[in-house]
Amino acid sequence: MSERAAPFYCPYCGDEDLRPGEQGHGAWECGACNRAFQLKFLGLLARGLQPNSTEGEPI
Repeated sequence: MSERAAPFYCPYCGDEDLRPGEQGHGAWECGACNRAFQLKFLGLLARGLQPNSTEGEPI
């Protein structure tokens, strides 16, 4: 079994001072903004990513 990839930046403040949290698997703590968060993989999309064939924003 391989290790999971660790986040590089805090999703709230963007700082790199992250350490694993005590709340369990996927939990991280940011030393810069003092927030705790959890990352979770939900799964793969069945349809995948589709390129936008129209130009501009949808109306």
